[in-house]
Amino acid sequence: MFRHQSTKWLLLITLIAGLVAFQAFAFATAQIAQAQSTVPATTLPRTITVVGEGKVKIKPDIARAQIGVEVMKASVKEASDANKATLEAVLAALKAQGIAEKDIQTSGFSIFAERYGPEGPLPENQTNYRVSNNVSVVIRDLDKVGATLDAAIEAGANNIFGIEFGLDNTDASESEARKSAVADARAKAEELAELTGVTVGEVVSVSEVIGNTGGYYNASNFAQLDRAMGGGGGTPVSPGELELNLQLQVVYTIGE
Repeated sequence: MFRHQSTKWLLLITLIAGLVAFQAFAFATAQIAQAQSTVPATTLPRTITVVGEGKVKIKPDIARAQIGVEVMKASVKEASDANKATLEAVLAALKAQGIAEKDIQTSGFSIFAERYGPEGPLPENQTNYRVSNNVSVVIRDLDKVGATLDAAIEAGANNIFGIEFGLDNTDASESEARKSAVADARAKAEELAELTGVTVGEVVSVSEVIGNTGGYYNASNFAQLDRAMGGGGGTPVSPGELELNLQLQVVYTIGE
């Protein structure tokens, strides 16, 4: 009898506890729903995003050339010694043309075992060694580019990889290109606003577009030179004209 009475009380207590927990859960859910109803709905920002492009024509003031010496001999020492002697003569010729020490920098050095000759594969007991040493040269007097290349070739240079024209300092040209890009972006935004019946507001953000298009380029940036060219021919070189192309992404608010 006592055990039966205890079971009834236990069931009653469990039922009351469940009702209390349910009421607490219902109350909490109602509070959350009420709080959410008071938060204003978010809206997408009203903006216009455009990419402005600035182009500047530039007259180059420096030239960069890759000049090298390549020698092949029956031993590494022979090839290395011959390459060293010839490259020293080339460097002396460059300095005689007014190239400063700071404008000459080693850009590549390699030794390669060559097991093929003019007639095909060499005998198993024979190997030739090819030693190549190249320098990057900055030529600041564009009127002397051809003469400088000729002097290097006469001294023994047999690798001329090309000529690239550019500017020693690009700050002023980049600043001019940015101004042009900002003006172009504004014009594009005004056109879009007129087409969609709105007005252009304030600038929200500006970022420079990197790695898409831009930089200095020109069809005459690289002059293809014959590696077998001898001296005294007066290598023809034309600096041409460069163009800096810079892009800015600009975001404007839509005016009221």
